[in-house]
Amino acid sequence: MNRLRLALTVLLILPLVIIAAYVFVFQSTPSGSVTPPQYTRFEVDGKTYALTYIAANETERAKGLMDKRVTNTTTELFIFPTFDYYPFWMYHVNSSLDIMWLNVTGSVGRVVYMVQSVPGCSVQLLCVNYQPTAKANMVLEAKGGFARSNSIVVGSEIIFE
Repeated sequence: MNRLRLALTVLLILPLVIIAAYVFVFQSTPSGSVTPPQYTRFEVDGKTYALTYIAANETERAKGLMDKRVTNTTTELFIFPTFDYYPFWMYHVNSSLDIMWLNVTGSVGRVVYMVQSVPGCSVQLLCVNYQPTAKANMVLEAKGGFARSNSIVVGSEIIFE
């Protein structure tokens, strides 16, 4: 009788312990959210620029620069939880943007794909999705012309501080 009770207890409790461990380990941050690095600026070819915005969760990434005033100094860094093919669009963005997909480890990244001077879009159904051809874990947006004026190309190194 005691062995039967022990077996039933193990069969009932063991799955609960496994589920609790999974939730603790794999779900400790909200879905699609990452703990953002504390970057405040980045360096390209010896020049340093401030990061205006950092988007590290689904809500911030979906909003991006929509309905924000974009100037020559506006930049936004999108941080993703894994390396993947993240598409971007320009719905309700008031300026053209350069979009640079990056592979970043620690504080050093390389541009793996980019589109330049992408125009804003005001009709949601007509907005184009810009899909990279390489996986990335971060995306940097800046006003259109930023990449050209700083000689940024695929392969360029970007250092975050």
